[in-house]
Amino acid sequence: MITRPHTQMDDQIMSPENLTALIGFAFVMSVSPGPGNFLLLASGANFGIARTIPLILGISSGFLSMVFVVGLGLGEILERFPMAQDVLRVICFGYVLWLAYKISQIRSLETKEQATAQPIGFVQAAMLQLLNPKAWTVALIATVTYTVPSAGIKGLLVMIAVFALINIPSISSWALFGAAMRSFIGQGNRTRIFNIIMAVLLVASMAPMLLPI
Repeated sequence: MITRPHTQMDDQIMSPENLTALIGFAFVMSVSPGPGNFLLLASGANFGIARTIPLILGISSGFLSMVFVVGLGLGEILERFPMAQDVLRVICFGYVLWLAYKISQIRSLETKEQATAQPIGFVQAAMLQLLNPKAWTVALIATVTYTVPSAGIKGLLVMIAVFALINIPSISSWALFGAAMRSFIGQGNRTRIFNIIMAVLLVASMAPMLLPI
């Protein structure tokens, strides 16, 4: 378990001040633009909110799983081996390029091919998070900052539960926004243009990840 110096607040699982700060941190990290949220926007627009639910759960579960294993000590291991972060960075970028290509190939909401197409699923979404070294860094920051050492695993689970309550509705807003655009982008060649833009934004969102952590 990651530790930090003992404070007067270590006698409780999470102080009200820490809880408020965690809620704000979770909201900002969840709702800000990034690869996962651009995927949700594109999926909501192309497949609707119901078929995007596995993507929502995969993105959230992938990150929360990272927070859990980082809290158990894996984050310190990654910090000691920078080469592992470089490997993750390259694999993740290649994976995102593949996802962007899949999005760019959706040409219309009305074709038979689109009706049988499968949106990005739970496992693929979770893999996107698990391969992203920036997400590992965010998980490390959250664990070190918002858990109380004396609370042990209980404190870690409480922090994860709070993060989940904020994260899932926040990222779902991107899918809902995309779903609201379906009637607009379904006209003419707008679907094709929209998906090309989404593919470009998805790749562009990886630019910060390619920089040294």
